[in-house]
Amino acid sequence: MTRRLSALCAALLLAGCSTLPADGPSSRALDAASATYAMVELDYATTQALRLVEPGEDAGLTGADFAGPLDLIGVDDVLSVSIYEPSGALFGARGPDGRVSGGSETLSATVDREGRIGVPFGGRVAVAGLTSSQAADAVRRALQGRVGSPQVTVSLAERPSNGVTVLGEVRTPGRATLRTGASRVLDVIASAGGASRPAEEVEVRLRRDGREWSAPLTAVMSRFDANVRLAPGDQLALIHRPRRFSAFGALGQVTQQDMGPGELTLAAALARTGGLAPDRADARQVLVFRFERPEIARALGLSQPVSPRGVPVIYRLDLSRPDGLFVAQEFVVRPDDLIYVPRSGSAELRGFFELVQSVTRVVYDVSVTGAANFD
Repeated sequence: MTRRLSALCAALLLAGCSTLPADGPSSRALDAASATYAMVELDYATTQALRLVEPGEDAGLTGADFAGPLDLIGVDDVLSVSIYEPSGALFGARGPDGRVSGGSETLSATVDREGRIGVPFGGRVAVAGLTSSQAADAVRRALQGRVGSPQVTVSLAERPSNGVTVLGEVRTPGRATLRTGASRVLDVIASAGGASRPAEEVEVRLRRDGREWSAPLTAVMSRFDANVRLAPGDQLALIHRPRRFSAFGALGQVTQQDMGPGELTLAAALARTGGLAPDRADARQVLVFRFERPEIARALGLSQPVSPRGVPVIYRLDLSRPDGLFVAQEFVVRPDDLIYVPRSGSAELRGFFELVQSVTRVVYDVSVTGAANFD
């Protein structure tokens, strides 16, 4: 019986402990399949190389900068037109002495679909596409011959044609009016009360004439060329893009968590999961799965081909080393990262003998069998 049991144990050991239930791939399986991805040993030098490359954030909005004028009259704008007539023939008033003094008239006029406004004694006057001073000259010309030496001033009372729409993750969504000197993306977001989510979790999307641009709000805030000037009629949407990481394996808990505002290090992410399971985790194999941008892969000297999502990379940290925690504090977790810690070889062997024990009812000394390492 003992010989048969020993033969059974040897056969199962040769088959490998990977036949036992596991949280994910073992370190042996990862090493065997490393041709499909890049395995990068995580040390202090690697973390500093990543920090030097990572700030190259895509601005995304740079091609949307608007250089046109913002002081032109448009359809649906409301104008205040003031007309002064020195002779007083039409707008004047007769005084006690019988003399007629000069008079003025102020009217409110809305620009119609044809770009015109109605002016008493002047008819329909085209003003769309003109500045306020140019519109005053147009009204003055229309009144000549009907009003003696008219003096005209035009001002914009309401400017719906010069507005943009702000929607999404802002505190007061709606319409905002562009003004010379206050027409950039951040100006409009500020006029809407600011973003209602942390800047790290907001994407800015700009639509104009069938075209679309997008960029992280953090890029708009940190790069001047991303804080572009907007054009009348633009649609600006702030979209919530939650930053999350996933963690599984021999950890305190399997979880997917929001990263929250600011920088999240690997040490902090592991703390959120409850840390490594002391009786199961292989501290030498803390793995971070990520698709890296091609420029980062080049900086790390990687030659793996680029996939549509980037270069597949696995960073491996040995937390059993004296500087392991220090390196974990320097490595920055990014959205969609997968953190995985395989079970140690001793934990797999312990599970194997527990399986044998449940089948054969033979009790083994787990403290002795668990001392073996099959990684």
